[in-house]
Amino acid sequence: MEKKPRNIFVQGPVTAAFVAESIQKHSTQKTIGAHSIFLGQVRADVTDGNVVAAIEYTAFEEMALEKMHEIREAVFEKYPLTCMHVYHSLGTVGAGEISLFVFTSSAHRKAAIAACEEVVERLKAELPVWGKEILQDAGYRWKVNQ
Repeated sequence: MEKKPRNIFVQGPVTAAFVAESIQKHSTQKTIGAHSIFLGQVRADVTDGNVVAAIEYTAFEEMALEKMHEIREAVFEKYPLTCMHVYHSLGTVGAGEISLFVFTSSAHRKAAIAACEEVVERLKAELPVWGKEILQDAGYRWKVNQ
């Protein structure tokens, strides 16, 4: 029986309490020597005098979860990880709030850091998730990943 892809989506922002709780849960793991954490935060970018107040995230969820499963499997094959956790917001996330939390763990730092970076880059390039930037003037524009 094939493993069902894990749900990575959370409604609204990823809270600091959630991040702290995730880290705390790993304090009993004696084989982990390193964690690497990436937190993606919504910026209040300014373009043509318009300030981003929030980003509204939408996704083709079923396809995104399948793609995340592929990324997860490939990264676990490439790096000696103990675990990996990914959480991505859906819905509205205000400027200054966290919308992406990637957490990799390994016996050694280099694997944890390299895996975390690869996961973030692949998510940005491959996951069918879209961000509509909500502007302070009540307009919007579609976010383009850098």
